Amino acid sequence: MSATTHTHDVIIIGTGLAGTVLSETLALQGLRVLVFDVAQKGSASNVAAGMVNPIVLRRTVPSWRAGEMLAIAGAFYRDLEMRYDTTLWYPFSMAALFPTAQEAGIWQRRLKDPEVAPFLGEEPSKDPAVLAMPQPYAHGTVKRCARLDVRKLIAMHRSRWLASGLLIEQRVDESDIHQLPDGVEVHGNTAPMLVHCKGPFSHSSGLVLVRGEGLTVRIPGLGLNTIVHRGVFILPIGDDVYRIGATFAWDKVWSGPTEEARHYLMDGLQRLITRPIEVLEHWAGVRPASSDRRPILGRTGPHEAIFNGLGSRGVLLAPWCAQHLADHLFKGVALDPEVDLERFAE
Repeated sequence: MSATTHTHDVIIIGTGLAGTVLSETLALQGLRVLVFDVAQKGSASNVAAGMVNPIVLRRTVPSWRAGEMLAIAGAFYRDLEMRYDTTLWYPFSMAALFPTAQEAGIWQRRLKDPEVAPFLGEEPSKDPAVLAMPQPYAHGTVKRCARLDVRKLIAMHRSRWLASGLLIEQRVDESDIHQLPDGVEVHGNTAPMLVHCKGPFSHSSGLVLVRGEGLTVRIPGLGLNTIVHRGVFILPIGDDVYRIGATFAWDKVWSGPTEEARHYLMDGLQRLITRPIEVLEHWAGVRPASSDRRPILGRTGPHEAIFNGLGSRGVLLAPWCAQHLADHLFKGVALDPEVDLERFAE
């Protein structure tokens, strides 16, 4: 069909992290993108700490395709910074405090592993705030970590796209999607492709919902400039303010913040910090993960597709996934079997 047959080239439902990154990716390729979204409580993107960590700490191994994902994510978010004329991406190192002598020994062995070593620092942190924390078994450093200001990104994207008429704040139910011979029609707008980026509000095969909770706290005088992890993570965001997280719960995911999680997080924090702690916010969000911890991409019909299942590493995975899905839908590139929705087909 010609480019003028439809009002748009692609319609996206949802502006969480997945929808935001995909819409920006497709617009950069010159496609006419229209997004529908109505803000809903419970989305993890609205409260995400935005931490990027290339290492699975409990096993001291790289996360899935960590090197490739980091390179693509860093370039993508820095490009967004230039286009939005703001700062979104903050590089960090991480100090992983060892809870046992055994884990300290495992870390030393991993330093010699060529797959893991590029992400690990041989020298301990020089951050005075880290060195002041109790750590009878010392700590290791993880390089190439970062924080993405997810809230700021989504807010700026929403404001800009609303002002341009490219984002419509209107709910889209299944009954609002009408199949055409060469595409779909949604609230009077048509496109040859519709992509569902509905996060935890989807019902995709393989999707697993996980409630994550965390705290935003103020700790005057701590002066921490490094991410710290021991049971919980401490993520600096400036002006003596830190994000503390995060919990994982697979039942009652829509319950919102719980006293159990608050107690767990505060206990973990107070084991490391003796200074007064002011809780500014106790947040909870539902992460859209998958049963095999891989993203969920692919066609769900002739003119519909899905982008979901980013889980707790969404900031790291989203740019690669968006480009990979775009190449599949609009250039005919085969989907990587590890992320293809078809892996959940019965």
